[in-house]
Amino acid sequence: MIKLMSIQVFPRIRKRPCRGASAIEFALMLPLLLLLLFGIIETSIALYDKAIITNASREAARAGVVMSKTRLSDSEIEQVALSYCGNRLISFGALSSAPKVTVQRPASPMTNDPLTVSIAYTYSGFGLGRLYAAWVGPIQLTATTVMTYE
Repeated sequence: MIKLMSIQVFPRIRKRPCRGASAIEFALMLPLLLLLLFGIIETSIALYDKAIITNASREAARAGVVMSKTRLSDSEIEQVALSYCGNRLISFGALSSAPKVTVQRPASPMTNDPLTVSIAYTYSGFGLGRLYAAWVGPIQLTATTVMTYE
């Protein structure tokens, strides 16, 4: 009987314990993941506020051009826009400025000149938005709606 000798080509490599590697990798990546997460949330809230002021300008312009017995005054059109924004804008309790409404109407509603309602709102975020505003300047959201009289 012939005994074959086993030849070991590759020496055995000892495995070293890597128990803390995943914790260190997580600690390195966590700030980037949180920055990304809060950036997405902040952008979503800014886009939501933009949609609110856009709809408020549409509602105010629509209320201003609809045929009724008496036309709404500029202050009544502004009030329609401000009441629409009321509790819908997300400000996180910050003392943000109220939206500024501008109404431009023709001298006579019988002309074909349209009614223009513009709303400007200074967005102040809850975290990254405030840092961005302190570094670059305030984030100004605007919306304009132009409608012709019915």
